[in-house]
Amino acid sequence: MTDTGFGPYGTPAPPPPVAPKRRLRTGAMAGTAAAVALAAGLGLGHVAWSTGSPSVAASGASSSQSTGSGSTASSIAAKVDPGLVDIDTTLGYSQEEAAGTGIVLTSNGEILTNNHVIDGATSISVTDVGNGKTYTASVVGYDTTQDVAVLQLNGASGLQTTSIDTAAVSVGETVVGIGNAGGTGGTPSAAGGTVTAVDQSITASDEGDGSSEQLSGLIETNADIQAGDSGGSLVNSAGEVVGMDTAASSGYSFQTTGGSSGYEGFAIPIGEATTLAKEIEARDASSTVHIGTTAFLGVEIDAANGYGNAASGGATVAGVITSSPAQAAGLSAGDVITSVNGDAVDGASGLSGLLEPDKPGDTVTIGWTDTSGVAHTTTVTLTSGPPQ
Repeated sequence: MTDTGFGPYGTPAPPPPVAPKRRLRTGAMAGTAAAVALAAGLGLGHVAWSTGSPSVAASGASSSQSTGSGSTASSIAAKVDPGLVDIDTTLGYSQEEAAGTGIVLTSNGEILTNNHVIDGATSISVTDVGNGKTYTASVVGYDTTQDVAVLQLNGASGLQTTSIDTAAVSVGETVVGIGNAGGTGGTPSAAGGTVTAVDQSITASDEGDGSSEQLSGLIETNADIQAGDSGGSLVNSAGEVVGMDTAASSGYSFQTTGGSSGYEGFAIPIGEATTLAKEIEARDASSTVHIGTTAFLGVEIDAANGYGNAASGGATVAGVITSSPAQAAGLSAGDVITSVNGDAVDGASGLSGLLEPDKPGDTVTIGWTDTSGVAHTTTVTLTSGPPQ
């Protein structure tokens, strides 16, 4: 699927159509899919991943695939479905929409999902599978390095939660991957399989800009995890959640610690995900955990130079968001951001790291070199932007 509008690490594209496009994100790293996260705010280095045109299950259908233990995936999923939610996001700055899944943590509407499901979102709508109601959601916090986020549904109460088993899984154990495959909504799709490896580390690269993201300690499964399942549940034969669906190869190749081949799906162990979720719920910010709203500068980073400009070592601006702090400062396409508060910028990830401690309303000093080679320095006040 070809993106319109500004890509996160791309140059300006033709004007978008009136109706936003629908983008389905498979778990954090779908093979070599394109990076499409908005690079206009705080977390410029984080990327979201899209499969382009995934093969999806029919709307409202659950698979009856055998799990190998006499049960079917659909019967196991029926125990879990009411504790899941469908997540739909509007990515206003890129004129797109996206879909994913979440796990209900508390009856008053705290939701566990992948960070890549909600990054770049200018609005988040969540439908609870258990009661069929749709809620707006706010971001409690997220960790881009672990791909975990927590949402709070506004006005929710009495939601059904899932049963969780934090014990380590074993290779060969029966599992079912459940989620909003294809972003179709309705009854979650279910795919049976087994655990094929544990404690896996993966690196997925983007052919478009050379970016990559790494996760470790993952459960590997041959269950058919698809685009839209991100943030959904990997459950055992008892219907207990053992992992959060996060990545799928979908026919592409991964670099893994085990050197496995063929179809691969990956999930974050639920014990690790919920431990991090508790830190977020406690508003315990750290060097990797971001709490609350995200500071917003308003630049988009050039795909060719976003990870370090060969000439200056900075981050090259592909575009500037209208009415953003960056526009007010006088930044424009082609400029190279070289410093934040006097600290040198080393590409998009470096810019992200320097802005990470800041909150909306904070002032920062930005240094940059324009297309004529003239150096500039100015102070700007950051505003609120989408999670990254």
